[in-house]
Amino acid sequence: MTNPCRRHFQRVTAAVAAAAVAPSVSMAGMNAYEQQLQQLNQVRRRLKQVQSEQGKAELKRTLIPAYAPYIEGVLFAGNGAQDDVLTTLMVWCIDAGFFANALDIGAYVLKHNLKMPDRFARTTGCLLAEEVANGALKVQKAGGDFPLYVLEQAQTITDAHDMPDEARAKLHLATGKAMLGMVDEQQLDGELLERAKTQLAKAIDLHGSCGGKKDLERVDRFLKKYAESKPTEPSTGTPTAN
Repeated sequence: MTNPCRRHFQRVTAAVAAAAVAPSVSMAGMNAYEQQLQQLNQVRRRLKQVQSEQGKAELKRTLIPAYAPYIEGVLFAGNGAQDDVLTTLMVWCIDAGFFANALDIGAYVLKHNLKMPDRFARTTGCLLAEEVANGALKVQKAGGDFPLYVLEQAQTITDAHDMPDEARAKLHLATGKAMLGMVDEQQLDGELLERAKTQLAKAIDLHGSCGGKKDLERVDRFLKKYAESKPTEPSTGTPTAN
């Protein structure tokens, strides 16, 4: 799959196939689609032999790049035909920790209202918002940094989609934490702090037990410190007549 010519051919054939199928019609029967679906089914059999969830995620991380040309072709030229390969790869990207890639696919899936496989009970918007948030919160809990732009993209593409308040609260919480993690205590950024406060307050409003209250208290302390560090404007009273 490292052969550039081969990757270009797969990208083009996927784009041609996706462009040829009307919205709401299945991609079934198109050669480019059927080939990818057959490969996915083979991989599923391999995954069933792996008991470890981490082991499955690692296997997906190694295999997903092989499907990149197909994904790129469909996203570039697709009209929104039902594509079980694409929806499956979106979920696999989440499982593998490729959240930015999952959201790129997710934006297309949501735009065209593609159906998820029956085994998924959550709506696509809820799945994307909650799983990205869960991934971010896991990284943050371990003391790591999660890309803010990924969280903001997740909010952007799922904002109009209905989901339980608790799921959306997780995404606001993770976003607020990401912003708070960017704060430089020696050079406070008032705008960044206000943005973090908005995210954390929204998370708490949606789900009071989301776990963001201590973070919000910390933001408020920073905002108070920031306000106190601002120079006081000199008084400009009217001169007194002699």
